[in-house]
Amino acid sequence: MASLRDLKSRINSTKKTSQITKAMQMVSASALSRAEMNAKSFVPYMEKIQDVVANVALGSNIAHPMLVTRPVKKTGYLVITSDRGLAGAYNSSVLRLVSNTIKERHKSKDEYAIIAIGRVGYEFFKKRDENIVLNIVGLPDQPSFADIMKISSKTVQMFADQTFDELYMYYNHFVNAIQQDVTEKKLLPLTDIGASGKKLTSYEFEPSPEEILEVLLPQYAESLIYGALLDGKASEHAARMTAMKNATDNAKELIDSYTLQFNRARQAAITQEITEIVGGAAALE
Repeated sequence: MASLRDLKSRINSTKKTSQITKAMQMVSASALSRAEMNAKSFVPYMEKIQDVVANVALGSNIAHPMLVTRPVKKTGYLVITSDRGLAGAYNSSVLRLVSNTIKERHKSKDEYAIIAIGRVGYEFFKKRDENIVLNIVGLPDQPSFADIMKISSKTVQMFADQTFDELYMYYNHFVNAIQQDVTEKKLLPLTDIGASGKKLTSYEFEPSPEEILEVLLPQYAESLIYGALLDGKASEHAARMTAMKNATDNAKELIDSYTLQFNRARQAAITQEITEIVGGAAALE
């Protein structure tokens, strides 16, 4: 059994850890509120731009390169993770899915390329010597479109330049504070922009539909990346808040267990001292 001094030291150190995890839980809860609002407020914009793109593309029957499926020689994987850990399975679940998918689909590293958003994902793939063509780290907790405009525009341009022939996006979709679903989404080519059974709206174009799509389709693809990042940030804060709450609860349980052991050990020591005193007194009689 550990000594009284060791138990006291464990209790004090666990209490300090509990204070840290509690503070981190409160910080994540505060960030989650804004991140959730950002993610949800972006949804109406995405729905509208998708509706406009679908009506322009399907209504005019234009074969834009970003709308056409071509033979796949190389696949791109855009992976969204966080810059920090201590978020439960937030990062590991995404990275596990991407790794398993790559193993199933490809036999050579020349068949795919990685675009990493977040330090955890970047270091994960760099350690395994994967083909990372783009990466960005150090994004703020509440990112603006300007923060990722460069990497998103480069990603879309790489598809246009046929650096890869299809692009998949992996991130955590925010459902609620305790549920985040790992999501795989085909980003390019844009083959699923149908109006979902809705009646197409008739538009009058100025300039031509071809010129409109030339500008609108890259912006739409970039917006999908930004929307996924907002979704991922909300999931990250929710996952970290839950993980820190669990850590705080576990610390409290440890403190209670150590306190019980400490009290038992102290009681045993007191009993032993009393026994020794009584024994000594009896020996003197």
